[in-house]
Amino acid sequence: MLFTIIMTAVCAGLLLQGYAHQDVGGSGTALPASGRASAAPAGGSLITRGPKGLTAHRLPDHTVALTFDDGPDPTWTPRILAELRREHVPATFFDVGTRIAAHPDLVRQELAQGDEVGIHTFTHANLSTVPAWRENLELSLSQLALSGASSRSTTLLRLPYSSTPAAVTPRDLATIRQATSDGYLVALADRDSEDWRRPGVPRIVANASPAGGAGAVVMFHDAGGDRSQTVHAVAQLISSLRARGYRFTTVTGGLGLSPQAADQATSEVTHLQGEGLMVALRVSSGLGIFVSWVVIPLAALAVLRTLLMIVVAGRHKRLARRHMGERSFLPAVSIVVPAYNERVGIEAAVRSLAAADYPDFEIIVVDDGSTDGTAELVDSFGIASVRVIRQNNAGKATALNTGIAAARYDILVLVDGDTVFETDTVRNLVQPLHGPQVGAVSGNTKVGNRHGLLGRWQHLEYVVGFNLDRRMYDLFGCITTVPGAIGAFRRDVLTRVGGVSTDTLAEDSDLTMAINRAGFHVVYEERARAWTEAPASLADLWRQRYRWCYGTMQAAWKHRGAVFDTGHGRRLGWIGLPSLLLFQVLMPLLSPLIDLFALFGFLFLDPWRVAAFWVGFMVLQLFTAAYALRLDDEPLSPLWVLPLQQFVYRQLMYLVVIQSVVSALSGIRLRWHKMERSGGAGDALSHETAYPAAVPDRVRSSQPL
Repeated sequence: MLFTIIMTAVCAGLLLQGYAHQDVGGSGTALPASGRASAAPAGGSLITRGPKGLTAHRLPDHTVALTFDDGPDPTWTPRILAELRREHVPATFFDVGTRIAAHPDLVRQELAQGDEVGIHTFTHANLSTVPAWRENLELSLSQLALSGASSRSTTLLRLPYSSTPAAVTPRDLATIRQATSDGYLVALADRDSEDWRRPGVPRIVANASPAGGAGAVVMFHDAGGDRSQTVHAVAQLISSLRARGYRFTTVTGGLGLSPQAADQATSEVTHLQGEGLMVALRVSSGLGIFVSWVVIPLAALAVLRTLLMIVVAGRHKRLARRHMGERSFLPAVSIVVPAYNERVGIEAAVRSLAAADYPDFEIIVVDDGSTDGTAELVDSFGIASVRVIRQNNAGKATALNTGIAAARYDILVLVDGDTVFETDTVRNLVQPLHGPQVGAVSGNTKVGNRHGLLGRWQHLEYVVGFNLDRRMYDLFGCITTVPGAIGAFRRDVLTRVGGVSTDTLAEDSDLTMAINRAGFHVVYEERARAWTEAPASLADLWRQRYRWCYGTMQAAWKHRGAVFDTGHGRRLGWIGLPSLLLFQVLMPLLSPLIDLFALFGFLFLDPWRVAAFWVGFMVLQLFTAAYALRLDDEPLSPLWVLPLQQFVYRQLMYLVVIQSVVSALSGIRLRWHKMERSGGAGDALSHETAYPAAVPDRVRSSQPL
C-alpha cells in the first residue's frame, strides 16, 4: 500500500509536470493567408455570442486597447507594468495558466494596477488542434490558477497562435464558437505588433499604430525571449498615439462594459482549489528536477559499474586460468547437508555428493525435524559414507552448527539439501584452501531447472548478476556472500567467528562478512559448480528473494562496524558493504523512478532520444550477459529473454527490495519461508555427468536426474 501510494503520487506529479510544460514556450501568431477568405465574422476583433450567433465588435474611433500575451514573465512583465503605470495607461493581459501559477504575485500586481487579466489557455495549446476534453481542461485549469492567484475569474480569452480576424480559419472559428457559447469574450487583434518577427523599435511602433483614427486592439507579448524592444516600443507607441488624440482603455472598457463583466470574485472553495493546483505544480516541478538529478547519476553509475565488472571479470578469468591445473590439495573433507522436508530433492543431492571424484570425505545429513520422511529416505540409500543426524526443528543455522560439531575433518563443505554436485566439484572447491589466509571458498552456483521464462531469467541472473559480482569482489578482496548451496570453510576459521550465526535470515552472508572481518580471505572458485533448484513460481521466487534481501540487510546492519576495521577486514567496510547497499538496496529502491522517467520522456520529452538511450542500455546489457555466459562456458541461447526481463523480472525484484526495506523500517520480524521443491536441481545435467560409469552402482540413483 505504501509503495502504491508513493508511486501514484509520483506518477501524478510527473504527469502534471509533463502536461503543464509540454507546450509552454516562445509564442507565435498566425498571419493572414494570401488568397484565403477569413472565417471570422465581419465587424471587429472582439467576438461574443449574441441572439443571432457570433457577433464581432470594434473599438470606437481614437480608442486603443493594449494587450499582452504569454505572461506573466518575472523579467519583462514588471518592466511593462512600470511603463504603463508611468504613463497612466491601463492594459489587458492574457496570461498563460502555468505562468499564473508560477508567478501569482505578478497577476495580483496587474489587477491592483487597474489592468484586466484574461486567460491564454493553461499550456499555450492550440485549441483548434486538440480534442474537446483537452480544450475544456485548458480553460478550466487556467481559471483555477487565476482563482488561486487572485480569487478572481475572467470571461476574457485569447486563443494562442491567433492574431487578426483575417487569419481565422474554419477550425479556429469552431473553437471560437465553443468558447463564446461557454460565455467567453474572444479577443483577436486589429493590430499585431509581430515584434518577434520584425526586430527594431520603429518597425514595431509602425506596425502597431492604427491608421486613419480607427480604434484598435493592439497585441504585444510580455514573455518569450528578449522583450526589451517591446518595452521601448510600448513607451513610444503611447507617446505617438496620445499626440494623435487617442485614448487608452481595456478591452471591456473599450466596449463600454463594466469591469465586472470580465472580472468576478470566486468562492473560497474555488480559491482553495486554485491554491492547491499551484502547490501541486510547484511540487511536481520540484519532483521533476529531483527525478532528473537522481536518474541521470544513477544511470551513469550503473553503466560505469557494468563496465568495471566486465574489465575485472576478464582479469579474474585470466588469473584463474593460470591455476587451472593446480588440483593437488586433497585434504579429508566433511560435507554437511542441512535438510528440512527435502524428500523431493535429497536423493539427487546425496547421491551426487557420494559420487564425488575425491579420495577421502564424509557426508553428514542433519535432519532438522523433517515431517516428510527425509531422514528415513537417506538411511534407505545404504551409502557407507553418509551419516544422518536427527534434531528437533531449530532452523538451518542450528542444523549447520550441529553438522559442523559432528564432523571429523577440518575442511568443511556446506551444501543445501536441494543442490547437485558434479563429480569434480569437491576437488575444485577445496583447492584455494591450501593458502593459510583463505578462510572460505565460494563455488559457482548454477540454475538446474532453467526451462521456461522464469527459469531462464534466474539463470541469467545467477550468471550475470551473482557470478560477475563475485569475480569482481574476489579481486577486491571483499566477497560478501558464500552461497549456502556451495561453500568450503576451515574449521578453525568457523570456530574463531563463533560458527554459523542465528542472528539473521541470511546466515550465509552473515558468516561470510564475519570471516572477512576476522582477517581471512574469501575467494571464488568458478570450476566448482553446483546445480540448485530455482523457484518455479512467482510466489516462491518472491518469498525466496524477500528472505534474501531482508537477511542481507540484517547482516549488513550487524556488520556496519566494518567501516572502522583495520587490515583485510576494512575492505568489507569500505568496498563490500557500500557496494551492497548501493547496488542491491538503494538502486532497486530508486529503479521505479528510472522507469517512470523513461515513460515521462516518451510522453512529454523527445521519445526518439529516450528510445535511443534505452536501446543503448539494452545493447550494453546484452553484451554484458553474453560476456558473462562465455566466462562461465554457457551457451548464448538464453539471451533472447533478456529484453523481456527488463519489463517483468526487474520490476519484481525491486518490488521485493521495497517490501524488504519497508518491513525492516517497520520492525517486522520475518519468518523463514520454505520453497516448494520439485527435484529439478539436476535438470540441466546429463545422467552421465552427474554419475559417471566409474562410480559403483550402489551409489547411483535408481531414478534419472
